[in-house]
Amino acid sequence: MTEADLLQTLARGEDSRHQFKRDLANPDGVAAELAAMANSGGGTLFIGVADDGSVSGLDAAAVRRLNQLISNAASQHLRPPVHPLTENVQTAQGLVMVVTVPDGLNKPYMDLQGRVWVKSGSDKRHVTAREELQRLFQRAGLVYADVVPVAGTSVADLDDKAFAARRYGQGSELAGLPLEQLLQNLGLGDGRELTLAGLLLFGRQPQRWRPAFQVKAVAFPGTSLADSRYLDSEDISGTLLEQFKGSFAFIRRNLHHVQRGRGFNTLGELEIPEVALEELLVNALIHRDYFTSASIRILVFADRLEIASPGHLPDSLSIEAIRQGRTNRRNPTLTEHAAQILPYRGLGSGIPRALREWPRIELIDDVVGNQFSAVAWRPESEWVSAAPEVTPEVTPEVTPEVTRLLKVLRGEMARSDIQAALGLKDEKHLREAYLRPALDAGLVEMTIPDKPRSRLQKYRLTTQGRAAQNV
Repeated sequence: MTEADLLQTLARGEDSRHQFKRDLANPDGVAAELAAMANSGGGTLFIGVADDGSVSGLDAAAVRRLNQLISNAASQHLRPPVHPLTENVQTAQGLVMVVTVPDGLNKPYMDLQGRVWVKSGSDKRHVTAREELQRLFQRAGLVYADVVPVAGTSVADLDDKAFAARRYGQGSELAGLPLEQLLQNLGLGDGRELTLAGLLLFGRQPQRWRPAFQVKAVAFPGTSLADSRYLDSEDISGTLLEQFKGSFAFIRRNLHHVQRGRGFNTLGELEIPEVALEELLVNALIHRDYFTSASIRILVFADRLEIASPGHLPDSLSIEAIRQGRTNRRNPTLTEHAAQILPYRGLGSGIPRALREWPRIELIDDVVGNQFSAVAWRPESEWVSAAPEVTPEVTPEVTPEVTRLLKVLRGEMARSDIQAALGLKDEKHLREAYLRPALDAGLVEMTIPDKPRSRLQKYRLTTQGRAAQNV
């Protein structure tokens, strides 16, 4: 590194990859800095530099002392040791020691007190949250979420029919083994309890133990997540296969079917190719971070479909890498068995195949929010150009059912009160024939739009609804 390169780097200030130190004296403090960088993708320490980026400089004696200090801290005050590289750059104000810390291969790195440090902006912090520690061990390949036993489960919680349908053990060296041993050999149990992979693939009611591991799906009439109205909403639970089928059914009923220039009597096909949707959905279910207690989200908007799964890409992957077919098995046991249950090949070909079928897919790796999203942009409707031009004053068509709803709705009313006022016995009929059309038309709104299924949910007329009520 030349002096000009050094000064140019210093002018940009401190960040997660660049830390300035006027001097170092405490080996424990040095160890914490090295550990934080090794745990967070690597970085560079500039010693002989003030916090504002100005060079204070070091003399030859200080450089010799610092080299010994860094060597001792890296080898004796860290577990496991790290291997930083040093370079001395001559400036007009004196020497600057540039210490480069590579991204650690054996995370997590701890100081002598057993504390795990990571970068937080330009500063550092020690990790205390269990989930964050688990993710660090996961990155190092020391533990995988899918093989962690689920406390409280047992072989009795296995769906025997679903498991038997996979024909495990038949005609192989596994034949004749007790079920507990068979599950253990397959990574689906530990001899007493089911692992997470066993629960999600073959368990009865997996959400009884892991309620967050489901899919939350909502379809909106507009393009904003803040919209107070929705067209469809469903919490999709069950095994991974059941979640896949339920999620795909939700997507199918909320996207358009188009003719693509074919005759009137054709059945039409989904506006976004089904192959692309399958790949994106399976990718979310298989590769999500199961150390994060959050649900997969499917959001259907007027212009796009979003599938967001917990967990950003592992350190070794980037958006460009997965576009080219590179993969990292975050849940290797789940991946191995899911290949026999879901439309999954496990070759890293899913994302390239989805992009080939539908190039209008945007991939977003949100490190701060700890999620990965695939956004498939919907095409313009084939009939848009033929639609008659209408003025904003035209009111939506009001069905007889919606008219009845408008007449009985007074103030804010719960669903059960509306059902009683209308004299209806079937809740589903109320929802599909009365409430949903009224919500879609903007005549009725929810009092808690962010939680469509809240037990405290009530409904009220909008300004447009009140105007229609008086007609």
